[in-house]
Order: sequence, then structure tokens, then C-alpha cells
Amino acid sequence: YDEAWIGEHHSGGWEIIADPTVFIAAASQRTTHLRLGTGVASLPYHHPLLLADRIVLLDHLTRGRVMLGVGPGQLTSDAKMLGIDPNHQRRMMDESLEVIVALLRGETVSRATDWFTIADGVLQLRPFTFPHPEVCVAATFSPAGPRAAARHGAGLLSVAATQEGGFDALGTHWGVIEEESKVHGTTPSREAWRLMGPMHVAESEEQAIADVAYGFDRVFDYLRHVI
Repeated sequence: YDEAWIGEHHSGGWEIIADPTVFIAAASQRTTHLRLGTGVASLPYHHPLLLADRIVLLDHLTRGRVMLGVGPGQLTSDAKMLGIDPNHQRRMMDESLEVIVALLRGETVSRATDWFTIADGVLQLRPFTFPHPEVCVAATFSPAGPRAAARHGAGLLSVAATQEGGFDALGTHWGVIEEESKVHGTTPSREAWRLMGPMHVAESEEQAIADVAYGFDRVFDYLRHVI
């Protein structure tokens, strides 16, 4: 394996890593060459200065092996517990990403929104990676992810590439990136485009089926108690 992407969830009981940066810090001390990415950090759940600061710290701890994958947050149950209106998550992600990219570039940022304020914010440490760690934006079916990726010159994480709707959107998404890149003066790269699908590792097909069935039973039992 060349890369590992670690996601963030706070409900559902299925993908149970609450903080991918903590997981990456631990994994980085047990690996040598593997690149490690947040897949994804849900930007509406964090102050952008603090998240950018953590990523730069990880960039130094991993000696340049960390990647920042971002998204608005997939589970509405996460947003509900945090008191966030899911209808605002995409807008919140865009506001945060603009600040994070500027901070990673070494800029001083002042911004006030309805959910965060940053006053003359600047990173206390420059990234280990020049000019900064790789940034990628998650995309599923809508063109919002590709637009954000093109606007910031970021890569794209097609997290639903093996689903029917997600697979059908791949060609459209790349077209959006090419068009939006012209508007914003960025350069798209297919090498920074990851297509993602589910994989389960087991000793046999029978064991894999049993594991998945057991996992789904636990998820459904959890959801019956929280929804």
C-alpha cells in the first residue's frame, strides 16, 4: 500500500475513529513510507486555525507523509449532536477551507463568520512539506466537491466511485474541475484524483460475509437506540 486515508465520524457505530489526526500520529510512529491522510476531516466540526495547526504538526511528525482530505461531514447524525444544520455544512466547509489553505501558504488571515472568528491568524510553524501538505476535497454525486477542489488547486477524493451514481458522476466531475480551474487559474492533475470503494480484508470469503453481517447487525441496533 502507498497511502492510507482515515476518516472522522462521531455516530453510527461503524467507522469509529473520532479524530483522524490522533490516529495518524500513532500510525506514523509505526510506519516508514506509508502516506497518511485525513479521509476526511469534517471541516464544520473544527476551528480552521486549530485544524491547520494540527496538520502542520503532523507534517513534521511524519516528515512529510501527511495529507489533508476535507469534506463537509457525511453523517447528519454527527451534525445533529453538534447542533449544526446539515443544510449549512457545505457552505461551512468552503469557508473553512479557504482559511486553511491561506494559512498553509503562510498568509495572515482575519475572518468572521457565523460560526468561527479568526483575528490576524497565522501558523506558528511553517510546514515541513513545501509549499504545504497535499490537500484533497471529498466528492460524492454533486459538483460541489470538484468546484471546491478546482478553486483551491486541490486534489479530489471520489468517495462513492464504486456506487452506481458515484461512478456515473466521475466524468462530469472531471469536466467541472477542468472548467473551474480555468476560472480560478489553477492546474488540475489526474494524479491527485483518488477513486474510492469499500474493501473488507478477511481470511476467506465466508469469514468476510460473516464479519460484514455481524457489523451491520451492530449498526442497526445502535441506530434503533439513537434515532
